[in-house]
Amino acid sequence: MASSVVSWITGLVVGSIMEEAQADVVTENISEAADSLFSMFDIVLLAVIIGAASWWLVKRNNRSIDSLSNTKSYSIQPTSIVAQSPTDNSFVKKLQSSGRSLVVFYGSQTGTGEEFAGRLAKEGVRYRLKGMVADPEECDMEELVNLKNIPNSLAVFCMATYGEGDPTDNAMEFYEWLQNGDADLTGLNYAVFGLGNKTYEHYNEVAIYLDKRLEELGATRVYELGLGDDDANIEDDFITWKDKFWPAVCDFFGIESTGEDISMRQYRVEEYEDAPDRVFSGEMARLHSLKNQRPPYDAKNPYLSKILTNRELFKGSERNCMHLEFDIEDSKMRYESGDHLAVYPINNTELVEKIGKLCEKSLDTIFSLINTDEESSKKHPFPCPCSYRTALTHYLDITQNPRTHVLKELAEYCSDPAEKEKLKLMASTSPEGKALYQKWINEDNRNIVHILEDLPSCKPALDHLCELLPRLQPRYYSISSSPKEHPNNVHVTAVVVEYQTPTGRVNKGVATTWLKEKIPSAENDAPVTVPIFIRKSQFRLPTKPQVPIIMVGPGTGVAPFRGFIQERNYTKMEGKQVGQTVLYFGCRKKDEDFLYQEEFVKYQENGLLTLNVAFSREQAQKVYVTHLVEKDADTIWNIFENGGHLYICGDAKSMAVDVRNIILKIIQEKGSLTEEQAQVYYKKMETQKRISMDVWS
Repeated sequence: MASSVVSWITGLVVGSIMEEAQADVVTENISEAADSLFSMFDIVLLAVIIGAASWWLVKRNNRSIDSLSNTKSYSIQPTSIVAQSPTDNSFVKKLQSSGRSLVVFYGSQTGTGEEFAGRLAKEGVRYRLKGMVADPEECDMEELVNLKNIPNSLAVFCMATYGEGDPTDNAMEFYEWLQNGDADLTGLNYAVFGLGNKTYEHYNEVAIYLDKRLEELGATRVYELGLGDDDANIEDDFITWKDKFWPAVCDFFGIESTGEDISMRQYRVEEYEDAPDRVFSGEMARLHSLKNQRPPYDAKNPYLSKILTNRELFKGSERNCMHLEFDIEDSKMRYESGDHLAVYPINNTELVEKIGKLCEKSLDTIFSLINTDEESSKKHPFPCPCSYRTALTHYLDITQNPRTHVLKELAEYCSDPAEKEKLKLMASTSPEGKALYQKWINEDNRNIVHILEDLPSCKPALDHLCELLPRLQPRYYSISSSPKEHPNNVHVTAVVVEYQTPTGRVNKGVATTWLKEKIPSAENDAPVTVPIFIRKSQFRLPTKPQVPIIMVGPGTGVAPFRGFIQERNYTKMEGKQVGQTVLYFGCRKKDEDFLYQEEFVKYQENGLLTLNVAFSREQAQKVYVTHLVEKDADTIWNIFENGGHLYICGDAKSMAVDVRNIILKIIQEKGSLTEEQAQVYYKKMETQKRISMDVWS
């Protein structure tokens, strides 16, 4: 009997891993061995062991099946995508659970796109469309296929174009999904407003593509694409678009406006008599992150870098240009020539104190702004709790020209009827209101401090003002060093911004004015520090150093080219072949603002660099880099025909446009091409990454 039990159990175990015929033979052999060798006790013990082994094998198989069912599998599927069920953290489920039908996504690099999205979501209540703002980076955008399940649902996209036609960082993944996917978006109702700048070649390219692609995937456009131009008046562009957008939405869904002028607070304030244990003092995200530093370092976790050098580059000039060197040795951050250094500045103390006095509020009060929308992933507009002084110093942009929706809210705090009407007029869409806003705010360059000074009856609640003002953004600078020569520090070249406004006030650049005062001293043991992080760029040297390059960079546009030249010099010192390296640089006067003159002349003398400099104010007729480029048509065409690269850095508004037109003219004339063929040649170079721009307006 015992041997029969052993035979049965053993057969069961072996049968789970062998073919049936083989299992019978093995079981029979083991049974015979058991009869001759095992006692009753041994047999029982063996049975227990084998039973335990059998139980373990079965459990392991079940676990494997469970594991496989919970793991993502990848297989080739038909091009049509079936709508998935909403996940627990999906924006669709949030809309359903809160009775909403409007979702406004934003792609934003500086905060304007997010601000416009918030204004649209807020106004939706007037049209019986309760709205929600959503960051595509925090959403499963594949669930757009499910939005049609919500009656009268609408998705609006406020999308900025960044760099050379690129999506913003937070919209990159969504953009790639649209490009590479083939979802069926039939039933999705949408509208798009783009934020761009006409001085850039790829004006609003992201919004234009998104609008077209959504339609291609079956979605229904509710209202035409809107395009905002930040070089002109993007606020006016946005207002003009949305004032026609809402009537189109009403027609599409067969709804009517409530007629109510909505002025709802997005955040409620909580002030503390006794300071809480956790109070932010300027950190971007994690409490005490600037004291307890830990990598990786990025926009939400900047590195507190020591300034090693801060020296003046201009000679005998009323203007200032700084050469700054930041220590990154212990940060584990790495950079490449052409990358950008981001600096988190702080606002001028005098301006901050003025706001406290004008609003008649103690800046030492600790407060929190808490989102009234419990479904929102954004609980606070900036790190809370903190003091009003911290918010105005580290988190809010108090030097920007306020947009019309801010003026509309400020009007309610005016006790003088004339001042109230003035603000309401500028916030309106009437021609008179737009003209007054353009003159009194934009042309006169008034910030929030100036407005409160010039309208003394306006005494806004400081917590409401903190809700209305945009976030203070990091400032980006082209890195002017090479990691080959300077692996442990990063160099930046920056002109100090300072100018007089038509009202007689002096406006100063937030970051450059602050950095100007940060001078390290050997006598002071305390290091001078600045929060920084590195942003990768597509502005790159050719992978092969023997490829010839042309660099056009007047003024501080020369910054990344200093890094390029350093890198090529390092390569040459290693004994490697380096291609022709041509620089076109422009400044006012040789003895005043010829940046890095000694370095560039030295590179020219050792045969690395061909240096062409335009001094605009040293002769009766001004000479710019564009004149030098035009004169060197043969050299430039020869470099192009030998696979060379062209780099342009600096002012996007005039210089970059002029250089591009001259290059097109050179291609057409030297290549004996038509205008259309020259355009194709230029575009091909762009596609091949042989033409790169790092420009600003």
